Amino acid sequence: MEQNNKPSKGIKAFLKSRKARHGGMAIALVIIVTAVVVVINIIANLLVDRFPNLKLDFTANNAYALQADTVDYMNHLNKDAKVTILMTESQFEGRGEYFVQAKNLLEKMVAESNGKLTLDYVDTTTNPGFTNKYKNVDWTSATTIAIVESGEQYQALTLDDCFTYNQEYYSAYGYYEFESTTIEQAVVTAVLNVTTEDKVVVDFIKGNQESDYTALKSLLTNNAYQVNEISLVTDELDENAKFVVLHAPAVDLDDSAVKKVSDWLINGEKYGRNLIYIPSNENINTPNIDAMIEEWGVKLTEGFVFETSQDHLLNGAGQFAFITDYTEYYKEKLKNPDIPVVAFQSRGFEITDENSAHALLNTSNRAGVMPYEPADDWDFNDAISGKPIAVAAESVKKGSEAESRLILFGSDRMLSSTFMNLNSFNNAAYVMNIFNTISDKSDESIVIEGKSLADSELGVTDVNTTTAMMIIFVIVIPLGILIAGIIVWIRRRHL
Repeated sequence: MEQNNKPSKGIKAFLKSRKARHGGMAIALVIIVTAVVVVINIIANLLVDRFPNLKLDFTANNAYALQADTVDYMNHLNKDAKVTILMTESQFEGRGEYFVQAKNLLEKMVAESNGKLTLDYVDTTTNPGFTNKYKNVDWTSATTIAIVESGEQYQALTLDDCFTYNQEYYSAYGYYEFESTTIEQAVVTAVLNVTTEDKVVVDFIKGNQESDYTALKSLLTNNAYQVNEISLVTDELDENAKFVVLHAPAVDLDDSAVKKVSDWLINGEKYGRNLIYIPSNENINTPNIDAMIEEWGVKLTEGFVFETSQDHLLNGAGQFAFITDYTEYYKEKLKNPDIPVVAFQSRGFEITDENSAHALLNTSNRAGVMPYEPADDWDFNDAISGKPIAVAAESVKKGSEAESRLILFGSDRMLSSTFMNLNSFNNAAYVMNIFNTISDKSDESIVIEGKSLADSELGVTDVNTTTAMMIIFVIVIPLGILIAGIIVWIRRRHL
């Protein structure tokens, strides 16, 4: 009997001992701390799901953060709009990290819209009737992934609209290798399009071997302008168009084409129309176009404008790529007038009638013009003008009812994607400010870059954030661990 009671007495004695009491307290403390961490984690996840903006983005390129233009636009959205992803939420996330990134961006846009933008997921394979409402969408294309709508207006978004991918890899293997997310730009511009009812019409003249105007056309389309292409040989200029664009033609307009454009601008003395002209940067003889713009008090220089002022030159880009100076025109409504417009391989403009014409963008007074075919002894220093040269200009003619404008940019390179897609330059914002101001539209120009995850390492650069993180991870946490260790050591010494 004594042998049977010994284990029982030993267990009872251990449970009453100081070691057991302290051990039990330690176990209870671990359980409580673990439970608290789990509860905090659950609450944090619920809050983040309810309020997506609580998610912090520590990536170097802010890959999961909305750009300022997006936040501003969503904050001021005044019409209801809806984004419908054409698959289930889990299917969308399951397509890879760029889709997870896209989902985060969409949720943040919804959060910033103050209830005006909603997000939904519809699986069209189990709900095929969903597509019946959208008659103008090409449902035979497998790349349509979203519908953006407001009222009766809608726009389909494709995979190409929302993501960039390696085209060569896709051509070779038939699989997508994604490189960046452009869904932020795609959705914002689609929302702008479907919430704008009366679009301003812009006609691009084609048929004169114009240079590529895709970037300018896309910028206008993305900002809710209705863009058309017309030929002066077969078509008449649209009576309802507010703007006509002649984009760096490689051949001159004939007499009849010039008359069409001039008559359209004058509009029977009623005016109210605008011509945007960008000359070719090649040495092309265009006497008819030159004569037309000279009637408006502006004359083209013969050759490229160069810049020698060091504070206007771009690093390593040479003397033909330079920062321009704003004049008083179309600067006031720029969101950030401290960001410059850049000119590259630009023609210059001489103002011959200061009563009607003026410069929009100028060089420094250390600029000049290099002839297309300079002489052997030609020298940059000798050609410096000593005064600013206009690389963008405007002429205004006033009628009894309205004004017509001839607006000139010295280079099609200024309006290329190379410069207009970069937020570090104001080329796109300045162009849109001109269109919006003349059209009496609020400045809603949206220029957003794609977001890549390739360099999304931790990249905190803000001083206050860096300091706070250093205090937490270098001082507070190590000190807490040290204090906890000392307490445990002292307690164990007294067991």
